[in-house]
Amino acid sequence: MRKLILICILALSPFLSKAQYYWDFGGGVGVANPLGDMGGKELTRRNFVSDLKFQESRQAVNGFARYKIGQSFSIKAGINYACLRGADSLSTNPARHYRNLSFRNQTFEANAVCQFYFYEVNDLGHTYRYKDNFRAFVGLGVGALYHNPKTWYVPPGGDGSWVALRPLMTENHKYTKVTLTIPAEMGFYFTVNKHYRIGWNLTWVTTFSDYLDDVSTQYADPATLGSSLAVALSDRTNHAAANTWGSHNGSPGFGNNFGYGNYTVDGVQHFNKRGDSTHNDSFLTSSVEFSYVIRGKSSLYRSHYSNLFSSHHGKHRKVRAKF
Repeated sequence: MRKLILICILALSPFLSKAQYYWDFGGGVGVANPLGDMGGKELTRRNFVSDLKFQESRQAVNGFARYKIGQSFSIKAGINYACLRGADSLSTNPARHYRNLSFRNQTFEANAVCQFYFYEVNDLGHTYRYKDNFRAFVGLGVGALYHNPKTWYVPPGGDGSWVALRPLMTENHKYTKVTLTIPAEMGFYFTVNKHYRIGWNLTWVTTFSDYLDDVSTQYADPATLGSSLAVALSDRTNHAAANTWGSHNGSPGFGNNFGYGNYTVDGVQHFNKRGDSTHNDSFLTSSVEFSYVIRGKSSLYRSHYSNLFSSHHGKHRKVRAKF
């Protein structure tokens, strides 16, 4: 029986050699940028990177393990940290600028992404040693994100500090600290000497929350907020400056568009907008990644053939070809 298995292995050896797989473990460093209700230029909210502000870029760090499951696919599982910051003061849109909100959110995400290699060079430099290669990929996955938005606040006559916004319910809405995410990524990496990888990754993380920046719907009635701090941080408009801007541009009373209040258009009552509830928040990360490759045999090889040449006592048997 062992001789028959040996003959089968010799016949299939070219295919079994290709059944090897790779694990690689590593991490990356880069920057993160929020895509939410703050930032932007002179226009109102626009999708994806149209409202991106490079001044708001902050640090991002990740660690991951990747498993190559076939010629064109890998599964990558990772833990990611991204610091997200935004401020209306950086916007040239008058409505956003005078709204005067700001936030910082230190997020932690665990996710799993399936990567597809759409371009591959298996022997860089044509050395025929197949030690160096290049792969470009796109990926899509699912994850969970922990977040806790804060804002910098200096009370009258006091010292400034970072204040957690979620407990204050500044819009009279209770949201959770954990939300689902859909990471979509693209990038590439070089493998050097079979074991070392360096590459670049761009990831767009779409969340199922509109409160990464604590801004989503309309201003809350101050009488319904639970504390004076919540009232102060719900509406931080510079009303005097807003009215001055409006009077110079044919819109006297522009500052009245901020804070709790309502107006009527064609007989329909509307409340002053604080945010845009039609789009959930997302963010971008751009990272340089490094990893180390561990090479091994396929699970089929290990489970069936690893003890082929060993006796029950752990001693190797000599095998000689007979012609």
